[in-house]
Amino acid sequence: MCGIFAYAGGKDAVSVLVDGLSSLEYRGYDSAGVFLPESGAVKSVGAVDNLKKKLAQNSLHGTSGIAHLRWATHGEPTEINAHPHHNNNKDVWVVHNGIIENYKELREALKKQGCNFVSETDTEVIAHLISYNLAKLNDFEKAVTKSLNELKGTYGLAISCAKEPNKINGARMGAPVVLGLGDGQNF
Repeated sequence: MCGIFAYAGGKDAVSVLVDGLSSLEYRGYDSAGVFLPESGAVKSVGAVDNLKKKLAQNSLHGTSGIAHLRWATHGEPTEINAHPHHNNNKDVWVVHNGIIENYKELREALKKQGCNFVSETDTEVIAHLISYNLAKLNDFEKAVTKSLNELKGTYGLAISCAKEPNKINGARMGAPVVLGLGDGQNF
């Protein structure tokens, strides 16, 4: 079981995301990562403490982002396979808890459309699929909805688009997702 955490609000997102991941870290995980649309992504192998060390060497900043603790199901525990995953343009980012059963078929179809995959994960397919639909629909939320309708399996998702940095889309199918709505910030 993986753990995902997302934040949009007025505070420093890095500290909120790391605190969120730390609160989810109740057993061993093989990797962790964060993405902030304003400044990029950092991933690490191992527990949240390893991610904290890498974050201390980077200058990520922003007021929204997505984060992930991974327990490998597809692909070895490496930084490349760590979440968040992105599309070719690195403007659609996804964290995912669950298993996409039809990821191999989707991956092959997306490769034929010019998508280049870097990881062995089923999650990377989601980012590429959303990007493909975004190019056709020119609407982030519609692209996410269309993409979700093409997925088979279970998922809890948090999705970020660099073009809309203060918006995070969340979705679930068979996996729990808890939303926290606050005054000027959401989790």
